Amino acid sequence: MVLTDTHTHLYYETIPEKRKALMQRCIDHHITRLFLPNVDAASVPLIYGLVEEYPQYCYPMLGLHPCDVKEHWEAELTTIINAHQQNKIFAIGEIGIDLYWDKTHLKEQADAFVKQINWAKSLDLPIVIHCRDAFNEVYEVLQQEADDKLRGIFHCFGGTVEQARKIIDLNFYLGIGGVVTYKNSGLDKVVQEIDLKHIVLETDSPYLTPVPFRGKPNESSYLVYIAQKVAELQQTSIEKVAEVTTENSRLVFGI
Repeated sequence: MVLTDTHTHLYYETIPEKRKALMQRCIDHHITRLFLPNVDAASVPLIYGLVEEYPQYCYPMLGLHPCDVKEHWEAELTTIINAHQQNKIFAIGEIGIDLYWDKTHLKEQADAFVKQINWAKSLDLPIVIHCRDAFNEVYEVLQQEADDKLRGIFHCFGGTVEQARKIIDLNFYLGIGGVVTYKNSGLDKVVQEIDLKHIVLETDSPYLTPVPFRGKPNESSYLVYIAQKVAELQQTSIEKVAEVTTENSRLVFGI
């Protein structure tokens, strides 16, 4: 059985002993494919450092997180784009629009989103979307940019069945994480309605920790609890969930 965490910030752990323990717990739980999303220029060396340390397990992405899109975002993005010359990447992300904390930079976030979508298209890479309190704004951009090159993952999907189908129709997979284990989240009903062929698994560690560890820092080894919940909702085995979602990750990332 091979499980794939399509979205983890495991590189935030910089203490070698703790990082080694995190990785070993992943391996012990069959989570042997970890995709690392970039958030800003400062996190680039952290990602590449982890990839260099565990090249057989870790795969880098690059992008400017919408919460880091500020007044001088273009210079920050240029630094990130230049970092791509150093190593192979497998997606542009995480990118998108976040209106939860601050709505004052909506235009800048949308502009940065479009620019990074075009960057992804120029490299023939998928994108990994961050969307919080901004589904309509994100969907509008995706509709405008839709073509045969636009594809990827809608990270941390938490919308309705109708929204899920809209995203799937635009050639995106739904990133399902720890929220699916929360009571009253509503995500369980969405997962029951959506075919497994449209789903990938993620932790977003150290955030959004699944039950039974909710309230503690998340880690990629906890992906097994997300997979178990999805298997329960889909009325299938965890082995089947691992097989299909890992194949989906191979299709989207090309590896």
